[in-house]
Amino acid sequence: MNLKTMALHSHSAHLLTHKRFSRPSLLHNPFQTSHVFRSSVRYDTNPASFPVLVARNEGGRRLVTACMGNADSEEEEEEPVLVAEKKEELVERSLWKQVKDIVMFSGPATGLWICGPLMSLISTAVIGQASSTELAALGPGTVFCDNMNLLFMFLSIATSNMVATALAKRDKKELQHQISILLFVGLTCGVLMLLFTQFLGSWALTAFAGPKNAHIIPAASKYVQIRGLAWPAILFGLVAQSASLGMKDSLGPLKALVVASVVNGLGHVVLCNFLHYGITGAAWATMASQIVAAGMMIEALNKKGFSAFSISVPSPRECLQIFGIAGPVFVTMFSKVAFYSLMTYFATAMGTNIVAAHQVMIQMYGMCVVWGEPLSQTAQSFMPELLYGVDRSLEKARMLLKSLVIIGAILGLAIGAIGMSVPWLFPNIFTFDLKVIQEMHKVLFLFFLSLSITPCTHSLEGTLLAGRDLTFISFSMSSCFSLGALLLLLLNSRGFGLPGCWFALVGFQWARFFLALRRLLSPNGMLHTEELGSYNVGKLKAT
Repeated sequence: MNLKTMALHSHSAHLLTHKRFSRPSLLHNPFQTSHVFRSSVRYDTNPASFPVLVARNEGGRRLVTACMGNADSEEEEEEPVLVAEKKEELVERSLWKQVKDIVMFSGPATGLWICGPLMSLISTAVIGQASSTELAALGPGTVFCDNMNLLFMFLSIATSNMVATALAKRDKKELQHQISILLFVGLTCGVLMLLFTQFLGSWALTAFAGPKNAHIIPAASKYVQIRGLAWPAILFGLVAQSASLGMKDSLGPLKALVVASVVNGLGHVVLCNFLHYGITGAAWATMASQIVAAGMMIEALNKKGFSAFSISVPSPRECLQIFGIAGPVFVTMFSKVAFYSLMTYFATAMGTNIVAAHQVMIQMYGMCVVWGEPLSQTAQSFMPELLYGVDRSLEKARMLLKSLVIIGAILGLAIGAIGMSVPWLFPNIFTFDLKVIQEMHKVLFLFFLSLSITPCTHSLEGTLLAGRDLTFISFSMSSCFSLGALLLLLLNSRGFGLPGCWFALVGFQWARFFLALRRLLSPNGMLHTEELGSYNVGKLKAT
């Protein structure tokens, strides 16, 4: 009788204290010699009448019972309560705490995305002070340097995605192998781009600029050929940088790009302002800074215990795996780059003053739009674990997306206002030509509309990339490009000039936002279905 009373008292005490303590200690049992209940005395009592002894293990996650008969029914009553409380514990995280975590990661990551456009913006400001012709030559020149660099962002996205997935599975050997084969792909693409810029660069520039702008081809050709020397280092370093970001480390790559930006700035001052090399000096300064950045990226990856010089040739099966991710992402990036290049193409055909004004605005746009990229990177680094990792939780994934969209909305309004105010209030930073300044001022409001929505769009598209909904991303982006290109062609044929180009950009960006938002809010979307289904990592197929 005393034994039965003790057992019932212990069971009642557990039920009372369980609501007050998230992780109560193991209940004391006189028959327990370890964490498993064992009796040292043998009784001839009817097992069906034995009381239930309930305890929790050290992790506080499972029921441990030493009972028979009636134990099953009482355990069934306990399990739903514990499962519900566990589920509540997973989503019991402050929204502002999560916002803080996002800012702590995306803050340094912002610096990574800013450094590249900042280098081009420095070139635009320095060269524009000296010559409007060379400023116009930067238009087609940056298409074959910076825009082509954006085209290879599929390598960055594929690397971050595959690294984050390997981390979610906690497989370090597989992680090193993924990095090695992606480094090989990056180096191969870099060598091919080096050959393209050196042997076909002038021909491509002539075809792009057209006969009306033959006077800017020599300067643009020199710019492209000099910067093209850095292509192998750029893409090799891009993979190393993305691997670090996939490991949720943004400080190491940031240090590398801060040093590179300093080198670039000093190079422009010396070569352009003091030695007066013009656009050629700007190209050498940017090229040198990119090589320095790549070297420091490699060193940062090596310090994490991974070898950046371990390069492996991917097998046919691994090529298909990479293509399964990079193929649709390539379509996405190609659509972006093609649309921006098409804008520059139409602006170039409108004359030197208009293409010079467009060069200033598009470089300012590129400088501001990358502020939203860290939100996409945050989604790609943190979402895989919540969507298909060991600790899968769609509640936490939805909360993370909500935080990203809130930050994106605030950030979009801020960078839109600041980005618009610089060419409006301080146009002389870029040029003293009044005709160029007048063309710049015509597109300020359209500049704001297209820029303010991009951080939210990056948050949504980053989540789709993390969930590997690649078929939809590639289809939606190619559709936006096709419709945007038709709108751009229509407005240009009606003589709307530079404002027509930027109005088409507004439609392109807002269409991307609404399509991605509708996809994620769908009841059958990745954030609302417990079944992995078509989002299963092991069953992905290329589009």
